[in-house]
Amino acid sequence: MSLAPHRARKRFSQNFLHDARWIERIVEAIDPRPGDRIVEIGPGQGALTTSLIKRAGAIDALEIDRDLAAQLRARYAPEELRLHEGDALRFDWPDFARTHAPLRIAGNLPYHISTPLLFTLWPIAPDVADQHFMLQKELVDRMIAVPGGKTYGRLSVMLQFRYRVYRLFDVPRGAFRPPPQVTSSFVRLVPKPIGELPIVDADTFGKVVAAAFSQRRKTLRNALAGMLGETQIVAAGIDPKARAEALPLAAFVGLARTLATNSR
Repeated sequence: MSLAPHRARKRFSQNFLHDARWIERIVEAIDPRPGDRIVEIGPGQGALTTSLIKRAGAIDALEIDRDLAAQLRARYAPEELRLHEGDALRFDWPDFARTHAPLRIAGNLPYHISTPLLFTLWPIAPDVADQHFMLQKELVDRMIAVPGGKTYGRLSVMLQFRYRVYRLFDVPRGAFRPPPQVTSSFVRLVPKPIGELPIVDADTFGKVVAAAFSQRRKTLRNALAGMLGETQIVAAGIDPKARAEALPLAAFVGLARTLATNSR
């Protein structure tokens, strides 16, 4: 059964995959296995959904578009597709993860929610096996960026702290309908085991990273004013005149540890 014609809605950033070759390559990269607890974000017209169900047996999916949700319910049996209608940014991920871990999360993400969604999923990383997303290429450039470049920022540090991030391949605009204005990249995020994470309070770490990058041109001495003094930054082994974009991940860990120690 094919879905009825659907006009892509700009407010949902809908660009539907339609090229069978790329769909197959994406599903092969995800490599669904029977019994996997897969959650597809934004199944849309079901380009990936059928193959995911065929290989995993059944999946969960989140769809915000009511018309598409109705078509998906008509196309798939409830025991094949457990459909959750609503906004992925407002979904109760912690509660769902607690009862369904380990999750495998995948999707062709609407570009306008990609960054906030990555941060929304960050806290449930311990309950996630992996994540596979179609994202704007420029966003993936930021995710895998190294210190010293203009693309290196808060997103780079936060994701690289918690995940191993792999750009798998780029996908051309013609693989979508309607074609987006940008090139896309397919990316894999694998949460690091707890034992491999730096020993640091996650909330404190996040606050330090956010403050350091809040105004990129400011030195750490100015960006972290009110959190850490110049003497404390030096005690962490970091030059207070440095800017956040020059610091490796370990430096932010050191700053967060210093802040936690001085807050006791």
